[in-house]
Amino acid sequence: MPERDPGPSSHRFVFALGGNAIIPSGRRGTFDEQLVLTRQTMDQVAELSRDGNEIVLTHGNGPVVGNIVLRNAAGLEKHGIPPMPLYVCGADSQGGIGFMIQQALQNSLRAYGINRPVATLVTQVIVDRDDPAFERPTKPIGPFYTAEQAAQLRRENGWTVVEDAHRGWRRVVPSPQPIEVVEWEAIRAVIRAGIIAIAVGGGGVPVVRDEAGELHGVDAVIDKDRASALLGKLIGADTLVIVTSVDQVFRAFGTPQAQPLSRLAAGEAARLLDAGEFPAGSMGPKIEAALAFLAGGGRRVLITAPGSILRGLEGGSGTWIEPE
Repeated sequence: MPERDPGPSSHRFVFALGGNAIIPSGRRGTFDEQLVLTRQTMDQVAELSRDGNEIVLTHGNGPVVGNIVLRNAAGLEKHGIPPMPLYVCGADSQGGIGFMIQQALQNSLRAYGINRPVATLVTQVIVDRDDPAFERPTKPIGPFYTAEQAAQLRRENGWTVVEDAHRGWRRVVPSPQPIEVVEWEAIRAVIRAGIIAIAVGGGGVPVVRDEAGELHGVDAVIDKDRASALLGKLIGADTLVIVTSVDQVFRAFGTPQAQPLSRLAAGEAARLLDAGEFPAGSMGPKIEAALAFLAGGGRRVLITAPGSILRGLEGGSGTWIEPE
């Protein structure tokens, strides 16, 4: 059974880091640029670790996994190097992004004089081979294309390419629902030992289990917030922090009537979700993940921006979603 609260004054956290906590908006997104931004986020995590809190960090792999796929294609075209399946590209992104987060956090901990180990775990997440998502790809990966480029990629590679919020065209891949985190017991053991864990990167490497019980990778990208909520339930986390591009959740977001929401009861969040206040392409999956985490026994969810994590946890920012 999942455990709750590692101690009377500490918590078991899952931090789900969006791409904006790692990859700077409006810039080239070089590794050095990513490292600077990641360090700013990890400084806050290091500060939070002072009080003995148990911490798991998860992350998206946004454009990164798409860029790995493009490098694969370029390697085949120019050098005849066989490309890797999409799920292997997802595992590659776990290693690369995990390394960056791990190193940034290690340096932040050292700067704060905190002696605490950090470990990245390559994580598999089981999905249903019959999930309808495999027939209806929706998860954007990779860069933006013009309409002409999109048509060519659709024709030559058989990709599903769709317009993304009037910003251009992007490849979309299946995004099935996560069912089980294969390594959840290992992750729990790591944090019990006082180690900060980085896991479920990019939503986890999607796998299916066959009739004999063996695991096999499948080409898809799992939503990292949904996978993080599932992991939080399995390891008995009490707090899920979803780090995204906005400081708070808004009602009527993007309109003159936009209203920031500091606190939401789970029932009200569900009603607003059903009413279409949180679109599927933006805040919707985060609210769904928050509700799933609370339904699984979690105590509270904070949605906030990268620079406001500590302030949000102190009640000065962000949106808290809690049980009724």
